[in-house]
Amino acid sequence: MSKATRATQALARAGADFTLHEYAYDPQADRIGMQAAEALGAPPSRVLKTLMALVDGRPVCVVVPSDREVSMKRLAAAMQGRSAAMMKPAEAERVTGYHVGGISPFGQRRGVPAVLEESALREDRVFVNGGQRGLQLELSPATLRDLLGARVAAVVT
Repeated sequence: MSKATRATQALARAGADFTLHEYAYDPQADRIGMQAAEALGAPPSRVLKTLMALVDGRPVCVVVPSDREVSMKRLAAAMQGRSAAMMKPAEAERVTGYHVGGISPFGQRRGVPAVLEESALREDRVFVNGGQRGLQLELSPATLRDLLGARVAAVVT
């Protein structure tokens, strides 16, 4: 597995403090984020999943705890939009340049607005995908928020 991804390169360029963690990715897992949390031995609240959505037809990156679901109503409100929907996997791959299961909030092909679930800021350190299946980045949630320029909001159910 290559540890040099667009995500790790973006963090290194920014001078961010992060740690890489590899784990055995299971392509058959029903919930990839939950499988990553179990493999890393970390609580699901610390292992964040990166989801791609559309708010009023515009792409948005949504980062939430792996054991929670995004409320489309709350996401739309957080982005001052009227409606939100999950992006289809093929479109998410096209927009981000990553494969589903390896979508990182960092180093995406197109810069899109990001929303970070506010509960993530209660954690000392969180994990996000490193841009490759089976690769996680551990960093502070404040670093995650700041580097993404993310809007912080309560977007989970």
